[in-house]
Amino acid sequence: MRLLLDTNIFLWCVLDDVKLTKKVREMIVNADERFVSSASVWEIAIKKSLGKFDSANDISDLAESIVKSGFVELSVTAKHAAAVCNLEHIHRDPFDRLLIAQAVCEPLIFLTADELLQKYSPLVKLV
Repeated sequence: MRLLLDTNIFLWCVLDDVKLTKKVREMIVNADERFVSSASVWEIAIKKSLGKFDSANDISDLAESIVKSGFVELSVTAKHAAAVCNLEHIHRDPFDRLLIAQAVCEPLIFLTADELLQKYSPLVKLV
């Protein structure tokens, strides 16, 4: 199984948040490949600059934690960006739409806590 983590799921992993259940941790650990999008780091950086992300962690430390935590960075490609155009307008968040497009293009199972995103694809798994 190949997974792409939503930004919140990635943060829960690296910050050891209690919101990440044992079942989801096991799913992530047992996956063949675990991806985190570079778009997630971009999203966190923007939210931090707007004062919407209050973690003491430095953004560059979070970016480095992708590999340190056993994840693979998934770069945003032109193919991914173009695929956003093919998505229905179910969700307005541009980062979530890009992550969904990446999951569909690759294909990867997308782990999220956002129930609304399930409407995009059977690849989206609510955790």
